[in-house]
Amino acid sequence: MKELITGAEALMRSLMNEGVDTIFGYPGGSIMPVFDTLFDHREDFRQVLVRHEQGATHAAQGYARSSGKVGVCIVTSGPGATNTLTGISDAMLDSTPIVVIAGQVASSVLGTDAFQEIDLVGVTQPISKWCYQIRRAEDIAWAVARAFYIARSGRPGPVVLDFTKNAQVSRVSYEPETASCVRSYVPYPKPDKEAIRNAAELISRAQRPFALVGQGVELGKAHEELKAFLEKGNIPAGRTLLGLSALPSDHPLSVGMLGMHGNLSCNMNTNQCDVLIAIGMRFSDRVTGDLTRYAKQAKVIHLDVDRAEIDKCVKADIPVIGDCKETLPLLTEYMEEGNHKEWIDSFAEYDAIEYEKVIDKALNTKEGPLKMGEVARRVSEATGNSAVLVTDVGQNQMMSCRYFKFTQPHSVLTSGGLGTMGYGLPAAVGATIAVPHRTVCVFMGDGGFQMNIQELGTIMEQRLPVKMILLNNNYLGNVRQWQEMFFDHRYSFTPMQNPDYNMIAQAYGIPSRLVKERSELDGAIREMLDTPGAFLLHVIVEKEENVMPMVPPGLSITEMVLE
Repeated sequence: MKELITGAEALMRSLMNEGVDTIFGYPGGSIMPVFDTLFDHREDFRQVLVRHEQGATHAAQGYARSSGKVGVCIVTSGPGATNTLTGISDAMLDSTPIVVIAGQVASSVLGTDAFQEIDLVGVTQPISKWCYQIRRAEDIAWAVARAFYIARSGRPGPVVLDFTKNAQVSRVSYEPETASCVRSYVPYPKPDKEAIRNAAELISRAQRPFALVGQGVELGKAHEELKAFLEKGNIPAGRTLLGLSALPSDHPLSVGMLGMHGNLSCNMNTNQCDVLIAIGMRFSDRVTGDLTRYAKQAKVIHLDVDRAEIDKCVKADIPVIGDCKETLPLLTEYMEEGNHKEWIDSFAEYDAIEYEKVIDKALNTKEGPLKMGEVARRVSEATGNSAVLVTDVGQNQMMSCRYFKFTQPHSVLTSGGLGTMGYGLPAAVGATIAVPHRTVCVFMGDGGFQMNIQELGTIMEQRLPVKMILLNNNYLGNVRQWQEMFFDHRYSFTPMQNPDYNMIAQAYGIPSRLVKERSELDGAIREMLDTPGAFLLHVIVEKEENVMPMVPPGLSITEMVLE
């Protein structure tokens, strides 16, 4: 006779079958049987009690994006489940593979407005890749296998499992399952070799080709394939915010960051190139600016695993649908070697203008308040440009992404599509657990830090060596910048009266250092990196510094404001 186990135990075995080693969670009534069973699996999973369910989802995201595996969080029903919605939405927009398992009331009382009942499937269907309600213990192995397959395959994304209480406690004869296909779901479309040959021919004839590199290269682990493609074609490459570490910052063909706060050369030459090659990027409005004036002179080749992205924002002359780890080598094989020295040199001409008007002032100011960019660059250099950069959202995000340098893949974790303040601290928790051999530096503003500041408790309890850099200007800086530039300096709801962050860190047993003077910065950074465990580097920066360059909303990407 086969062993009968509870549904909660079947969940544990299914998670182990998927290779899960870490669970971020917060218990509650409707998920209690699962957490009771987790007590017996303390040797099988690292169990991380977060301080808020939103923190659980962001931690799972940080874990997933730095490790390349699926992040997992388990929460209860009602408010526990609804608190995960921001993280689920963030993961959907940024293609992050996480599985959220939420408790639910028993099947017998569904629809009765029972205590902490919420229609989680109905709520999450528009913001997840797949969601499913488990009502029977017999369905657990199938649902978990399917959830992980969908979350990690093709274009990754979040999956939600709504786990009724009766299914958790019912007994079932467990058989492990795996999923390798789902009817009507084609995660990796077969490449069209004729389209690839046509794309290769167009690139071979191009005089001014330009590659736009997105996170799809990171998700597809196609870093070496990308370099081989660029080097054979001698093609300059700009990177999106989420694709910054897809190519080393010092690669000769890496010409900077695209978009609203990107590099002048990238944006100007987007509207000068004759062939635009988009690789694993979705033409976000923050990259394109005014679409009616975006790259109208160029033939567009769009490589993407998700057919839905083709022609969604920018019409592709040649779509290449498929996993870029498979399509890039084919494209490289079919195209001719290129030589575009004069075209590549044109990027340097714009770089010189940006350096004089923006970068030199951001990095080399000798007097006055500290600048955000110089803090980011000094931290990056002190880590040998090898750290994982995690950011919150706002000016801290743009400045650290602009001035950090990247030498390794999977080195930038930031909220791109949703722009979630409060993402940084819990995402750094997940990253530190996922890649303990790497230094994780999280940059935050004083606004975003307070949105999930409670996760200092998770860092304390788990003894995580998160290096936290707080750029404090006593403003909601990004909104204040827009108020200055577009709302006649009317600073409504953006000045902030802040607590003593160093005392808060002390309360959590976390060492810290307050820096107000430029002469203190290098020593404080070294103290942070040399201190075992967590550290808060609290830096007072210029109150009304703006992130430049900037493409104002509604304008073309060539209409960048430099100062």
